[in-house]
Amino acid sequence: MFLALQDVAGLFHNSKGIQDDMWFHTVTDHAQTVQPKGLFIPMNEGSGELLDAIANGAIAAIWEQERELPRYTPSQFPIFFTNDLADAMRELIMLYSKKIDGDTNKQMEITNFKLTNKMLLNKNKQTYDIAVIIDKLMNNKERRG
Repeated sequence: MFLALQDVAGLFHNSKGIQDDMWFHTVTDHAQTVQPKGLFIPMNEGSGELLDAIANGAIAAIWEQERELPRYTPSQFPIFFTNDLADAMRELIMLYSKKIDGDTNKQMEITNFKLTNKMLLNKNKQTYDIAVIIDKLMNNKERRG
């Protein structure tokens, strides 16, 4: 079960771009990561440029409210705005974990979370849960398919 654009829209009400039926195969915080049907979340300056994320397969992004969008951003490209990207990532992972929890389909394809930002795990005590959840998601993916 992939993460859906509507799942993300339910968490982040401030957005722009076309919000059609889309399924995210990848969620990443690094623009240079190959991210087929990806959701890009630039956690810091080292995350890279939105243009690179799009070139590598991103079909939407979660963006910091106060940060200016690049001029080249396509008007139809879905962007969801938040005040705190680390909180947004945590909410997204928790939502997705609940979404797939209890699903017994052994061949189910799941969204691949490819996170490189180690600071995300150290933001506060709750963020350690992110590492545990991501590990659980990745182990489920290996077992299922």
